[in-house]
Amino acid sequence: MLMQDDSNTRYVVELQLGKTDETHIIRTIEYWDNERKRYPNYKYVAVIIAEEITNRFFNVISLFNGVIPIIAIQLKAIRINDDFGLFFTTVLDVATPDDDDEEIVLPTSRQDWASRSSSESLRLTDALFSRIESFAPNLSLNYNKYYIGLKQSGVANNFVEFEPKKKPNVIVKVKLRKNQEADERIAESNLDELSYDKQWNQYRFRVKDATEDLPTLDWLFRRAYEQKGGVVPTDEKTPDIADDVSELN
Repeated sequence: MLMQDDSNTRYVVELQLGKTDETHIIRTIEYWDNERKRYPNYKYVAVIIAEEITNRFFNVISLFNGVIPIIAIQLKAIRINDDFGLFFTTVLDVATPDDDDEEIVLPTSRQDWASRSSSESLRLTDALFSRIESFAPNLSLNYNKYYIGLKQSGVANNFVEFEPKKKPNVIVKVKLRKNQEADERIAESNLDELSYDKQWNQYRFRVKDATEDLPTLDWLFRRAYEQKGGVVPTDEKTPDIADDVSELN
């Protein structure tokens, strides 16, 4: 089975009756590898579901989890009176990266992104980036295969990532640990929140307009920068909204 969540992560699921065995693990990894080669723009997680995951194969799966993202789930049928229910137990979850870990991605160029997105989306990305430049020094856009990240003094510092789309909009990912204040600010805004990605600790939004809820975005950008160790000047001047709009026009 192939499943997908709101964060565009796809789960390649192998469901087997009985205990895990060698062929079960091999098939799962093969399916995972085939899918990620077919559609490389998605994140993929391999999922093994079986009635019994033995200690021996749990140890083997744990070794793979350092390289291949694997979830192992044990499934039991429970009888309650005349009914049956299914009880799922996650015995192995995907290893969550540390805050300092970054995805390994292939470098690309602005020209590549221009061909796969649109000029409007790239201009919107530039306008959003100018908001970050106002308080974080020595920044530049870093064009990767799967997203446009940030470099600070030549070193990757992806506290915000952009994914320009064909239609005039940008998926904005703000790497910030989920917290109540951020949730409340987002709920009170008009931002189009797609989801919170627990694996990478980031809020995801679809932004269609450079003037869209700028105070909330500015606040999120600053908090993400501070979480990565940056210092936001207390007297920083935020670019005028009119300046951003003129760039898009």
